[in-house]
Amino acid sequence: MKLPIYMDHHATTPVDPRVLEAMLPYFSETFGNAASRNHSFGWKAEEAVNAARAQVADAIGARPREIVFTSGGTESINLALKGAAERAAPRGKHIITWQTEHRAVLDTCRHLEKLGFRVSCLPVKSDGLLDLGTLEKALTPETILISLLYANNEIGVLQPLAAVGKIAREKGIVFHVDGVQALGKVPLNVERDRIDLLSITAHKLYGPKGAGALYVRRGRDKVDLAPQIDGGGHERGFRSGTLNVPGIVGFGKACEISVAGMAEEARRLARLRDRLKVGLFAQLEDISINGSLNERLPHNLHVSFAGLDGESLLLGLDDVAVSSGSACTTASPEPSHVLRALGVPDKLAHASIRFGLGRFTTEEEVDYVIAKVVRVVNHLRELSPLPSKR
Repeated sequence: MKLPIYMDHHATTPVDPRVLEAMLPYFSETFGNAASRNHSFGWKAEEAVNAARAQVADAIGARPREIVFTSGGTESINLALKGAAERAAPRGKHIITWQTEHRAVLDTCRHLEKLGFRVSCLPVKSDGLLDLGTLEKALTPETILISLLYANNEIGVLQPLAAVGKIAREKGIVFHVDGVQALGKVPLNVERDRIDLLSITAHKLYGPKGAGALYVRRGRDKVDLAPQIDGGGHERGFRSGTLNVPGIVGFGKACEISVAGMAEEARRLARLRDRLKVGLFAQLEDISINGSLNERLPHNLHVSFAGLDGESLLLGLDDVAVSSGSACTTASPEPSHVLRALGVPDKLAHASIRFGLGRFTTEEEVDYVIAKVVRVVNHLRELSPLPSKR
């Protein structure tokens, strides 16, 4: 076992060696621009992009022509929400999302509010799950778009995707899903779940950073988007710019590997996650899990340690890479907006740790982390004047 131990796989993942091997030729030997149509360098690059497009499409039950490559999840979300809102504005200006969404969605919705759109940011229950009745009550004739985070990036809660998709389809509302944390970890199928727009990225499933995609439904119920990046008309005009061929190749390979081994890997990670949970709860008092345990990503455990200062806890875990929340908002001194939405008190939210296990996590590492956390928590509680009770 090597130190430090990485347990922050929600923030990013290491590139799988098989993914790196697939990418390497496209940095040097086959370096062409996929939009160059006059020579073999461009043809080979285009061929590689088309193959990756098919791999990504297969991973979500889509068709290759419905995949638009982007630079990552945030760009995909921006294109989906801004593009769909602009096109649908003549029909209405009401958007529905939830308080536990990723900042990429919440901040984009704030931008749309400045442009005259009305956004309903719905609450969730104490376990992090949405309430379908609350959603149905929020619908109006002006509702044009629903945006839902399938797998929460902090607490790992899985939302009732198919049920929301059914409501949206029956009402003729565009349904966008942030699938960044879910892809390759739990089954995703755009047809089954009636998804119209799906944002995904490579670096959460052992692919490279800087490569993402947006699924855009075509066919009878096709979705029309207004481009957010102009110039050149790449990606069917939805997203102009020279394609990141090595990154796209890696994205495709990462999808292929993750989907092929998803069921077995989910079982393995759930066993390790439960081992971590049992180990912590057997040796520590006044700790609690945030979010539903039944509807949850298999590799996620989000724990609050009462009576502690979160920053001291993170500093004490000097050889274990974990997080107090989303990697996109760790610069903020404010407690997690996700935990606040669950009703977790600020002091307890500040003393919370997100454990994200991964493809290369071992039992030995889990046991080391249990022992380390127990030692650090007990030490800090001995020093802390704060009461341990919630």
